[in-house]
Amino acid sequence: MRILVAEDERDLADLVAVGLRRHAMAVDVVYDGAAAVERLAVHDYDVLVLDRDLPEMHGDLVCRELVARGSRTRILMMTAAASVPERVAGLGMGADDYLPKPFDYAELVARVQALGRRSQSAVPPVLMRHGIVLDRHRLQASRDGRHLHLSLKEFAVLEVLMRADGTVVSSERLLEEAWDENADPFTTVVRVLISRLRAKLGGPPCIQTVPGAGYLL
Repeated sequence: MRILVAEDERDLADLVAVGLRRHAMAVDVVYDGAAAVERLAVHDYDVLVLDRDLPEMHGDLVCRELVARGSRTRILMMTAAASVPERVAGLGMGADDYLPKPFDYAELVARVQALGRRSQSAVPPVLMRHGIVLDRHRLQASRDGRHLHLSLKEFAVLEVLMRADGTVVSSERLLEEAWDENADPFTTVVRVLISRLRAKLGGPPCIQTVPGAGYLL
């Protein structure tokens, strides 16, 4: 999943991002509302973790603008204001979920994962193809009963390829869905990771390179 965290408390924002990345999510971070709107116009995020009291542009306005666009991005609104009327107001302007601060981190992750599932087409929790079994919730993968020791990035790329269900996935799509905005599209990062993934999957080879198009599982 591709996540945008918009939170002006920099330490908190960075901690949230680090924690979500541990669950194989690609995470970008901004610290004000105007920057959030700019990123949302460029990238197709699955979930926006949105602090309500943002500088430059209030979180309410960010939420309303995203909803007005008809975006598929799900919104998890966070704020220290936890009264029922304030939660109702946040949901009423288009947020999909509401999490008061302080929050339990495990709950935040669970809510982001739940919203991410709603933003995507229906995908089963366990994917199977070519003897590969990928458990999206437990972050575990195996092939022909052999456990695969994958990095989080390798797991994320394999998930994108398996979700494609036999269709070609471009390098650009892999960058968009499995990396954050710091990935350089002109580097060989995708090719190198695919090479490592092939080695770990073993034989028979199951990831094909389609010249000029991308990769096919």
